[in-house]
Amino acid sequence: METQLNDIFQDKIDREIRIEPKDWMPEKYRQTLVRQISQHAHSEIVGMLPEANWITRAPSLRRKAILIAKVQDEAGHGLYLYSAAETLGISRDEMYDQLHSGKAKYSSIFNYPTLSWADMGAIGWLVDGAAIMNQVPLCRASYGPYARAMVRICKEESFHQRQGFELLLSLSRGTEAQRQMCQDAINRWWWPSIMMFGPTDDESPNTIQSVQWKIKRFTNDELRQKFVDVCVDQVKLLGMSLPDPDLHWNEARGHYDFGAINWDEFWNVVKGNGPCNKQRLDTRKKAWEDGTWVRDAAAAHAEKQKKARAA
Repeated sequence: METQLNDIFQDKIDREIRIEPKDWMPEKYRQTLVRQISQHAHSEIVGMLPEANWITRAPSLRRKAILIAKVQDEAGHGLYLYSAAETLGISRDEMYDQLHSGKAKYSSIFNYPTLSWADMGAIGWLVDGAAIMNQVPLCRASYGPYARAMVRICKEESFHQRQGFELLLSLSRGTEAQRQMCQDAINRWWWPSIMMFGPTDDESPNTIQSVQWKIKRFTNDELRQKFVDVCVDQVKLLGMSLPDPDLHWNEARGHYDFGAINWDEFWNVVKGNGPCNKQRLDTRKKAWEDGTWVRDAAAAHAEKQKKARAA
């Protein structure tokens, strides 16, 4: 019976038929989705923190309004994704507990500090650019609720990427100090952005199965290469450079070759030893604790309304 159900399930996947919450699915498929979607949701929520740090220090009202809107978007993305994960049978409280306990991970990129205003541009161009490269294929993911949530998220992430590039473009056309600030931000965020796609394919135990189930459409290394190729052309418009002396066009491959990634740094940050890991988690835990009275009040109000309707 199990084998027959698996065959039916894989046939639907192969024929591009979306899997919906009430459909039968292998337990490992469900677990993979819970891990990936909850990690994605956590990344959106934690990702608000490095940028929120600069809202009060934005150089103009226009820049402040843009940054506030961007941070609000990220909060919405987290809510869409938590809702999608809940369709798989996990509660939101359980996901929050996994984040706060350190059991669940979020994107390692958000454990780096934002040291200058130019970082807001670098995050938009590079970090959100890498996110778009990874997330647009997820609009065709085999699990329906996840794929549908990603459609709106990708539209908004596109805005984030464009405003980040526009911010860097303004700095690149400014004073020498502004140009140096722009280049410094690119230098610091380039390699962490490359690492965002995850470990190499031969070090990623989940990639092959996720591609077979069409949760993912491309492997980590394929997406990373596409991102590098795009950024090499875009950085020329800024009059800046990417901090990789080994970056060069490979005619035979039809792609840019790039230098070795510092995987020791990547795994060190993933394990919780990055520059801001503790700060990020402490901030999220405090927000959860400070919001207890709000959740209690909402629950009490809902119970009161329930009793009123029953009466």
